[in-house]
Amino acid sequence: MLDTISDLVGKVEKRTRKPWITQEMISEMDERRKWKNVNTEEGRKNYRRLRNELKRATDNAKKEYLENIHNGIMEFQRTGRYDLMYMKTKELGWKETQGIQNIVIEDSQGNRIVQQSQVLKIWENNITEL
Repeated sequence: MLDTISDLVGKVEKRTRKPWITQEMISEMDERRKWKNVNTEEGRKNYRRLRNELKRATDNAKKEYLENIHNGIMEFQRTGRYDLMYMKTKELGWKETQGIQNIVIEDSQGNRIVQQSQVLKIWENNITEL
């Protein structure tokens, strides 16, 4: 039944999370998984060979992808299209939570410290205690 459905509808291919990963790489990953738990000398050699090839291919593909994105962003900057430049950087998946995060510093009683002078006093006290 599944064969008939796949013949009529087509096989659903795995969707990649990263844009530089191709279907060929995914099929190589599946092949590598087959050899992962084969505990023979040949199995280990095949797994290592496939792992190394896949690592090289994904690293090169990621490098090329990022270089293409970088060139596109620099082209937008040269032409003065800052709106497109920012849109292109947003496509990279940067999230607002990955920016500068507020770090909460507390004194020994658990009170929040906001001012820099208070932080310096706490550090000074901690160092003298040590």
